Amino acid sequence: MAFSTSSLTSATRLGFYTLIFSGFITPLYFLGGVVADPVDAHPELTRLSPQHDIWIDTETKHLVVGGSVALTDGPIEFFACPRKTKEHESVVAVDATAKLVHAGLLAIGLRPGSPASFYPEFKPANGDSVAIRVRWHDDTGAHEISAQTWVKNSQTGKELDCDWIFAGSSFWKDPRTGTEYYQADAGDLVCVSNFPTATLDLPITSSQANESLLFETFTERIPQRGTPIELIFSFPAKKKAVNAR
Repeated sequence: MAFSTSSLTSATRLGFYTLIFSGFITPLYFLGGVVADPVDAHPELTRLSPQHDIWIDTETKHLVVGGSVALTDGPIEFFACPRKTKEHESVVAVDATAKLVHAGLLAIGLRPGSPASFYPEFKPANGDSVAIRVRWHDDTGAHEISAQTWVKNSQTGKELDCDWIFAGSSFWKDPRTGTEYYQADAGDLVCVSNFPTATLDLPITSSQANESLLFETFTERIPQRGTPIELIFSFPAKKKAVNAR
């Protein structure tokens, strides 16, 4: 079946829930008559969708996304996926779509590049580097650590040692209906194996073949399955955020 793809370079290209004008984020809660969820975990932040746990901190240029632990033991292809997609191979599942996360990253000033390509030769994903931290609470108190500490290199036994890249995924257009789909919504949100549809990927070669997976869960560091968590996306500490365009 024929299809076409195009890289996402602006928030308006996404056409959903949020408008971003010169760094100002305006949630659109009137689409389809949807009423905002009365339970808002972060009323002090700007919520991007009434149906999803995703917020912008306009002061710190942070994107906050809610979710839960999905997998604590086994090989992985993803660090994070949208809920009800690829939880069987992802450390966490988030309560937001990949396209909303893409819009949020744009809103805090991060710029996408392009996903990994495989032909005629492999080229890793490119784009702005993105820091991801994980926040959760348990009986011992509040915790916040880098997402890399939950990902183990199966060859070295050490934690992941590089930041993710804002690759930006792409759209697929159904030639029969003309409907466009953001491809990472199928699950390829924060990848540890290279995918040509990834929103965020690693800037290294990491096979998606089951027999050659490079990463696994760092089991002893991850709280039990189902534990509520939040992911905090931001510029790496060495870089400064710029106004969204």
